Amino acid sequence: MVGSNVEVDATMSLNGSLANGNGKSVEHLAVADVESFDPTAVVAEPVPPVVQANGEDGGKKREMVLGKNVGRCGGYPYNLDFDYGALSQLQHFSINNLGDPFIESNYGVHSRQFEVGVLDWFARLWEIEKNDYWGYITNCGTEGNLHGILVGREVFPDGILYASKESHYSVFKAARMYRMECEKVATLVTGEIDCKDFKEKLLLNKDKPAIINVNIGTTVKGAVDDLDLVIQTLEECGFSHDRFYIHCDGALHQKFHSRSLSEVSAFQATNCGCPMPCGVQLTRLKHINALSRNVEYLASRDATIMGSRNGHAPIFLWYTLNRKGYKGFQKEVQKCLRNAHYLKDRLREAGISAMLNELSSTVVFERPRDEEFVRRWQLACEGNMAHIVVMPSVTIQKLDYFLNEIIQGRSIWYNDEVQPPCLAADIGSDNCSCALHK
Repeated sequence: MVGSNVEVDATMSLNGSLANGNGKSVEHLAVADVESFDPTAVVAEPVPPVVQANGEDGGKKREMVLGKNVGRCGGYPYNLDFDYGALSQLQHFSINNLGDPFIESNYGVHSRQFEVGVLDWFARLWEIEKNDYWGYITNCGTEGNLHGILVGREVFPDGILYASKESHYSVFKAARMYRMECEKVATLVTGEIDCKDFKEKLLLNKDKPAIINVNIGTTVKGAVDDLDLVIQTLEECGFSHDRFYIHCDGALHQKFHSRSLSEVSAFQATNCGCPMPCGVQLTRLKHINALSRNVEYLASRDATIMGSRNGHAPIFLWYTLNRKGYKGFQKEVQKCLRNAHYLKDRLREAGISAMLNELSSTVVFERPRDEEFVRRWQLACEGNMAHIVVMPSVTIQKLDYFLNEIIQGRSIWYNDEVQPPCLAADIGSDNCSCALHK
């Protein structure tokens, strides 16, 4: 027992009373036993042995692999191009944003002013009036989806959730958690929602309100759902604007018109570059009252999922947003799109199936046969597909390194007997380079 020189070997008797190892009831322990307990004492505990591998010396200094892994991060949307050395002193503070960002609580070590500043930055970007939104900085993109869909469920308790089958898994997690009726909608080969199938499903449920998840960049293919067509389909099916709620999952993109949106969610850590997972969640102010509650313990209100939030994240986000500005991020987006086209073109030139959606930096290609290669490059895979999300930290030099390795690997993986897979059903015959379609 840490902090004590008394060891207790206790067991639970059949009648539920606690007894020590000698069978003596704890209730009848001698006063001397209790008095011998010293809460200030520190007992030295043995250091866990170093795990030995391949017979090597267990005392040998183990290699730190974080730096090595950072250089080959390709399959997940993390911008690793950042430097927050100027904020290093913040690690000395336990910064916790409790409850509503717009209402201070009794806990004084917070960064609410930075959190609201970040929210205002995105509200201006999306052309949402300051008095028309409520929001907060989440701990991840999944929390943004959980919150956005929860607000939709509170607005329409009997509503049906509609989401394309290529939506992020957290959307369907939310449906299970909230026990919502959910309709999976088919997708086009690009990965965007198939509004013909969407229309058929809406017409079967005209008597119930619609809660729709619209993807501004799907998880695997980076496809952008046609928001205008989604709204047009709703109107054609007889859904007035007071009978549907739209949640936008902008994990990979944040460019869309805000006029027709009931709710906006965006996972910003992927684009801004932040050392901790975080996201930005905005919703129409008129909807949040259905969720917000007074919390006496906090001396504040709360409508968030987690209640407590990382108070460092808003400061890091505010710092990089103001340092780069809108034009700085615009240049980064243009760079990512150029590099994504470079990667797609080089893959196609090498005879590798590849696809790149419009306004996307997610390049989809054939899944490498070597799982060690997949792990080394941290590729995200689904079926015969893999992808690389070209972020600002993914340079042309890194892409060339990757291209050289995959081209060299394919010369080993494939021969006359083993051929590359056909991806026509996944990314379309025009993007497939298999023996049948090239």
